[in-house]
Amino acid sequence: MSRRFVFAVLWLAACVQPNEGSLHGASLPEVHPPATATSSQVDDYHGTRVADPYRWLEDDNSPQTAAWVAAQNQVTQGVLAELPQRDALRARLTELWNVPRLGGVRRTGAGYAWSRNDGLQPQDVVLVGEEPADGGRVLFDPGEWSADGTVALADSIFSADGRRAVYALSDGGSDWRTLRIRDVASGSDLDDELHWVKFSRPAWHPDGSGFFYSRYPQPAPGQELTAANRDMEVHFHRLGEPQSRDRLVHRDPEHPEWNFALQASDDGRWLVRTTWRGSLNRRLIHVRPLGAPDDSPWSAIDDTWELDITWLGNDGDVHYVETGWKAPRGRIMAVDLAHPERAEWRELVPEQADALESSALFGDTLVLTYLRDAQHVVVLRGLQAGSAARELPLPGPGSVSGFDGRRDDHETFFEYTSFTEPTSVWRLALPEGRAERLWRPQLRFDPDDFVTEQEWFTSRDGTRVPLFLVHRRDTRPDGDRPVFLYGYGGFNIALKPVFRADMIPLLERGGVWVQPSLRGGSEYGEDWHVAGMLDRKQNVFDDFVAAAEWLVSSGWTRPGRIAIHGRSNGGLLVGAALTQRPDLWGCALPAVGVLDMLRYHRFTIGWSWVPEYGSADDDQAFRWLSAYSPLQAIRAGTAYPPTLVLTADHDDRVVPAHSFKFAAALQAAQAGEAPVLIRVETRAGHGAGRPVEYRIAEAADMWAFALAALGES
Repeated sequence: MSRRFVFAVLWLAACVQPNEGSLHGASLPEVHPPATATSSQVDDYHGTRVADPYRWLEDDNSPQTAAWVAAQNQVTQGVLAELPQRDALRARLTELWNVPRLGGVRRTGAGYAWSRNDGLQPQDVVLVGEEPADGGRVLFDPGEWSADGTVALADSIFSADGRRAVYALSDGGSDWRTLRIRDVASGSDLDDELHWVKFSRPAWHPDGSGFFYSRYPQPAPGQELTAANRDMEVHFHRLGEPQSRDRLVHRDPEHPEWNFALQASDDGRWLVRTTWRGSLNRRLIHVRPLGAPDDSPWSAIDDTWELDITWLGNDGDVHYVETGWKAPRGRIMAVDLAHPERAEWRELVPEQADALESSALFGDTLVLTYLRDAQHVVVLRGLQAGSAARELPLPGPGSVSGFDGRRDDHETFFEYTSFTEPTSVWRLALPEGRAERLWRPQLRFDPDDFVTEQEWFTSRDGTRVPLFLVHRRDTRPDGDRPVFLYGYGGFNIALKPVFRADMIPLLERGGVWVQPSLRGGSEYGEDWHVAGMLDRKQNVFDDFVAAAEWLVSSGWTRPGRIAIHGRSNGGLLVGAALTQRPDLWGCALPAVGVLDMLRYHRFTIGWSWVPEYGSADDDQAFRWLSAYSPLQAIRAGTAYPPTLVLTADHDDRVVPAHSFKFAAALQAAQAGEAPVLIRVETRAGHGAGRPVEYRIAEAADMWAFALAALGES
């Protein structure tokens, strides 16, 4: 967002000093942030008039919005600077972060590539070498790309022979990517540079002559962070040529909201096109011979928009897919292009009791990652129907990621983590399925000091929902524990056990980290997802509240001692929980949240979330959206708990206007003495690619505010 402070509005500047007042928790002052100007904007939704007095804050390029952000940040930083635990938290977080980290190991032709951070480097570097995690030579060092460390390496994809890598840069946290190409041997870049790429992963041609990628039309000047992302096109870029000469491979002007990803099959025979439409958990899969002219017809593996389907690989004309067809927890099937009718599809791996989250194919071995009560289980199976299943031993209850590679690779790599185990790197030899740990990080704490428990609670409608509790081994339920309740609940995304360095100081202070497996996620397959979307979204908020009530009834804590936190869709969760049950919480921390459910679809990629939420343009959907939309649910005269809204000026996924308007409305409505503040990060986006320093600073601010709000001095 532009930071033009010229013509700053005097009525804002005059109100920037916080007032002294009564204390909340340990040391939160009564603060009166700058009063926010209102307008008479009223919208008519299917006969219902809805006021939107802070509409002017949607213009993130205006001097008035810039002045408002500056004034709000001044108040917020003044409060945060005085929090008693902020400095100690920052020091401890810096210590926890200041250990070498390694990940992303993959084969690159005859060698390997991996990422590494010595501890406090702004961004991870990428190294290449003959043996993973052993020395290596730096190929990418994003720390050299900007003085403040905010230009990040978003992705790097190596050609099949490992000679070249196309890499994507993100500037200031934006989802927009700039693509460049690096020669691996020399470490130098080609002259090629590609722009207006978003939500696309380049795919190399097998001969290394170039790659396929998807892009959007160039937005109008000044609209880069707010323009709607529609009319995606697929192009082929030949190395050494300007982007203007890139060959158009596929577009569909009749369907501007359809998006495309292309990849070449490892045998070099097929070009595979996946079509996706926003957040809809359905896709289309088409293939055609790789060398065919661009106007050649595509053969459909599925073109119905009825299936959750992912292409895995092929043997000649037989293609292997992961699909939810008649199997909401997922299965593996084979499709012969000679007989592509669904009645002729062959089942290779039937649906299991656990939800299938991802699949990979190496030779004739399937590596299948399942969710068992929100924890990962990895199973190896042969490609033939009826093959025996072998469960891969893992270090303990936790989660894994990785398993990247080509069909003919005899090994792959994965990473394991849990709530109290930082990420370790493992090599998996195939097909025998032998795993060995290549790297484990140093620790600045003792994992044995903490325990993870899984419990179950009953939600409002009688549904049983699991949650994780993480705490110090000697912490007991005493009815007064400070609790940090974290959730998401949407978009078919499961929250699994993962290590967070910023959680450790909270546990060390006797706090309890709680992570419920809310409906809307994928923990139990598509049925669990459907139960928390569209007109059933209230189930997610009910689950979250029920988790808190269980924590109280089971003796862990009491109302007013629970801090709630979530990001993005999780920010929506926190906003809804805050406005529906303000009496229950001791602190609310909504981050980069989707908070205006009546207008979210009008900005950048927001339209793509309509399959998950519904659109206020539809009369029926308006009724359920308006019933819970956090911005419209704020009620004047209500005593809200201490709230710190977090957002970033370069967030072009969930635009900061959501947080701006929500914070302004909540400040105006607040009838209690608790502060309502907003922290706006500059040169940052939705979360990915932030420098380490930014992450430490945000965590220190957020948890210092929460601890003070909960009365932890």
